[in-house]
Amino acid sequence: MPDREEPGRVAHPRTRLDDNFSTPIRFSLMASLGEGIELDFATLAEILQVSDSVLSKAISHLQEAGYVVGRKGYVGSRPRTWVRTTDAGRAAFAGHLRALREIVELGGLHMP
Repeated sequence: MPDREEPGRVAHPRTRLDDNFSTPIRFSLMASLGEGIELDFATLAEILQVSDSVLSKAISHLQEAGYVVGRKGYVGSRPRTWVRTTDAGRAAFAGHLRALREIVELGGLHMP
């Protein structure tokens, strides 16, 4: 069934979902990096229970979208990478969550 657009009708909240959060890993990564939180790569991999490769791809995708930034440095002589969200990333994720909540609320309107 094609999308129906009617003048004056508010678009379904699904149209405001951000495809950058469409995978469970990217969604979970953003949720783990709440406002003001910066985590190192190894900690993120442990929290999300994913391989380094999977996490690296998710971070790269979100970096390209401008939603996270990475910072490289050292702890002693060991290299580390830390990741945090950007203002744009936090705003986009908050909008995505609002749209999800609205979808759930709309679904509840049709319950007997």
